[in-house]
Amino acid sequence: MPAPPATPGPGRDGRDGRDGRDGRSPGDRSPGRHGPPERNGTPGRNGSPGRYGEDAFEPDVPGESERIDYGALTYDPLTRARLLALGVGPGWRCLDAGAGTGTVSRWLAQDAGVAEVVAVDRDIRFLSDAADATLRPLEADVTDPSFDPGRFDLVHTRFLLMHLPGHEQVLSRLAGLVAPGGWLLVGDAVELTADTSPESPGSPESPESPDAPYRAAMRAMWQALRETIGTDISWVPGYPQQLRAAGLTDVGAEVYVPPLGTGRPITSFWLETWARLRGPMLGTGLVDARTLDAAEESLASGSCTGLSPGMISAWGRRP
Repeated sequence: MPAPPATPGPGRDGRDGRDGRDGRSPGDRSPGRHGPPERNGTPGRNGSPGRYGEDAFEPDVPGESERIDYGALTYDPLTRARLLALGVGPGWRCLDAGAGTGTVSRWLAQDAGVAEVVAVDRDIRFLSDAADATLRPLEADVTDPSFDPGRFDLVHTRFLLMHLPGHEQVLSRLAGLVAPGGWLLVGDAVELTADTSPESPGSPESPESPDAPYRAAMRAMWQALRETIGTDISWVPGYPQQLRAAGLTDVGAEVYVPPLGTGRPITSFWLETWARLRGPMLGTGLVDARTLDAAEESLASGSCTGLSPGMISAWGRRP
């Protein structure tokens, strides 16, 4: 499959990659380097990891929907291409779990022309305006063992399971919602550089490397996410084996690493994410304020030559 463009082209609705709420693309909003006040990223109750949306990345923090949409602008073209390759189209019933701001759900309903989309999230404030005869927002928790909204020709989730402590059970539950002949498409983050060990002075991981602050910031981010909300991406490369274990066939997978650079949505996504997690990142002891500032400057200026974390997409069919 060819790599997706840096930003999506116009769909049939003429939105040209815009998020559909205020008429501007996230790139038009020109967020400051340090984003909103540091109220995101607090430890969970009783010292245990908290939950996404409650203890980090709360949806009521100004700019959170825009941060999510920066990620959508980066990864939606890849997701759409894969869904089309799986045959999604008229007549399909679809479940979008952890739908977020609903960019995939809206595309399925408005452009792919499916029969029904159930867009599930624990907080559906960013989905309510999309409700119509085809798209139905559903406020629900996929970690609840009683979650059972029906059977679907497509079950899709992206950047959800990596934040859930019981991801094995949730993946099995989602696979069980796929109707015979239907598809499960999952996606989560993979880190290709931040957890490698320092090598020789000339290597990218050397402390003398210009990208050393960026890599240190990424290491601190993943550690902060683990400590704050229990995020774990160590198991994500095993998705194909897990889909087979769930009884799916025709399993496939691909990895996409978006290019960093000035003005790219993924660059804005990481800058906004670091801004929200600045306190917990500093709390890991893996970076100090000076290093984090240098990482932000490198990323914002386009001088960073490091690799962004990528996304693995994996899919399988219910026999």
